Amino acid sequence: MLSLDDVYAARERIGDAAVRTPIEYSHTFSEFTGAEIHLKYEQFQRTGAFKIRGATNRIATLSASEREAGVVTASAGNHAQGVALAATRADVDATIVMPENAPISKVKATEGYGGRVVLHGAGYDEAQARAHEIEREEGRFYLHAFDDADVMAGQGTIGLEIVEDLPAVDAVVVPVGGGGLISGVATAVKGIDPDVRVVGVQAAGASSVADSLRKGEVVSCDGVDTIADGIAVTHAGERTFDVIRERVDEVVTVSDPEIAIAITYLLERSKVLAEGAGAVPLAAALGEKFDYESGEVVVPVISGGNIDSNTLTTVLMRGLLERGRYLRIKTVLKDEPGALRNLAGVIAGERANIYAIQHDRTARDVGMSSAEVELDLETRGHDHVDRLIETLESKGYPVEVLV
Repeated sequence: MLSLDDVYAARERIGDAAVRTPIEYSHTFSEFTGAEIHLKYEQFQRTGAFKIRGATNRIATLSASEREAGVVTASAGNHAQGVALAATRADVDATIVMPENAPISKVKATEGYGGRVVLHGAGYDEAQARAHEIEREEGRFYLHAFDDADVMAGQGTIGLEIVEDLPAVDAVVVPVGGGGLISGVATAVKGIDPDVRVVGVQAAGASSVADSLRKGEVVSCDGVDTIADGIAVTHAGERTFDVIRERVDEVVTVSDPEIAIAITYLLERSKVLAEGAGAVPLAAALGEKFDYESGEVVVPVISGGNIDSNTLTTVLMRGLLERGRYLRIKTVLKDEPGALRNLAGVIAGERANIYAIQHDRTARDVGMSSAEVELDLETRGHDHVDRLIETLESKGYPVEVLV
């Protein structure tokens, strides 16, 4: 079983290859939750995520023959970048197999850090299978993304920093995919102060660890479906599951809309860009997915910020929608001069802002003397949305909410 001494040894090996990331108190999220929320900002880590810690520690422990043979691994993105950079610094050749649908930004970044990227498969499991084939074909060392004691120990250095920088911590909230990060963090935190709670968070569309804990054994998801690609893993590791079962207090899940809201809040209120996996701990705190007392010191680990630009656009729009900040509606107007102006006047009177208008005289499901209009609107919350729709309907405009 992984020990606290293993984590301290990992910190010595890693040295300055990883930066000591800040923990910052959030007035906004503390006000939202009633707890004292301090965010651990791992997105400021080199490569934009925590993975450089475990990759550096594991490569530092390779034998001379393993270093000579080179390493191969599989990753959706963050582990890929961590391994590529750590291997380049150690003068070790690295091949990384990534799913064919991996974000382009992560593929390019991995290549930029010196790794050779092979795209294969529809998800992590298929990429991992190909990586094991390369392991056998080329005699490389397979560097597991999470189910490895040295990788876990490296990730656990985050836990050391949290307890040292914030001794009053009551709970640490950690994203969970395969379990390497939370295994290391729980080992460090519980080893120093057993009274600190460690809470894991998974995406509801990739909840293998939460399911495994309920059943008492490692089980796999039939598939994964989540915007949090960094934790989109079908099953936990055997080693990580043993640590989680012994040292993690609970594992909860959050939905994609809740993740989108957390990403949006982090960007708007904290001016911090987080990827889906990085935002799940805050989503769990905001959604009260675990119990905490008023004034309790809670540290969500924002594990990374490597979100694809196209995904970010979709997520931000979804986050605004979930918070009542964006609305798309359809209505019908008389096809006569001034009708559109009058509609815009009603909307302006309710202090909503029009992003876009689509005016269609040829829609088949409206009368010949009418026109169908779709509007994208900026609104100020769910109460504002309800009031706007009520006002439009009272003025004789039929309203169909599209999103």
